[in-house]
Amino acid sequence: MQEWVSNRNAIISMNREQIITRTADHVKGLLDGEGTGHDWWHVQRVWKSAVAIGTEEKVDLFIVQLAALLHDIGDWKFHDGDESVGPKMAKKWLEGLGVNGATIAHVCEIISGLSFKGAGTPTPMRTREGIVVQDADRLDALGAIGIARAFAYGGSKGREIHNPTVAPVQHASFEEYKKSAGPTINHFYEKLLLLKDLMNTPTARRIAEERHAFMEEYVRRFLDEWEGKA
Repeated sequence: MQEWVSNRNAIISMNREQIITRTADHVKGLLDGEGTGHDWWHVQRVWKSAVAIGTEEKVDLFIVQLAALLHDIGDWKFHDGDESVGPKMAKKWLEGLGVNGATIAHVCEIISGLSFKGAGTPTPMRTREGIVVQDADRLDALGAIGIARAFAYGGSKGREIHNPTVAPVQHASFEEYKKSAGPTINHFYEKLLLLKDLMNTPTARRIAEERHAFMEEYVRRFLDEWEGKA
């Protein structure tokens, strides 16, 4: 009994910095070495970007950091399309650290609404903390790293690199988007090249412009080489 009380008191006395550190270590343990582009390093980049954008936007960085760190621990793409897994895992972890209910609810709300859900499915965020984390996550799908992640994920799912007989689809619903299994190049048209115009904050829009241009040039070069023109 005394040991339980001691552990409980340690949790209660944990400050925000300690909670962030414990959470980062936890996520790294879960995702380290993952090979689809949704690994610890992706989370670390999103975490750093979210802090930078959140500082500019003057939002609650504790909420932002927790949501950024926990956003991919239960991605629906790896749980048969179940969108509830991630928020449930985040809630359980944060409750174990003694984080207050309002903070947990806010973090889980951000995680629930974070993902791109198809060209025809709006994904607005209710809070400023939410839009910061969403922008940070989307930025990591753009540019050189975004290209590498796209092909890593496509390869993990056994998808063709390109098939000119399969046209890209502008998915009208999240359920339709979940079922997408087209070639990786199609993913550029179905998601990646749409993200620039979906950024919420001035900081993210500025960064996205350059990364988007790089991706456009990459796709142009890819298709030229595919046809033997370059």
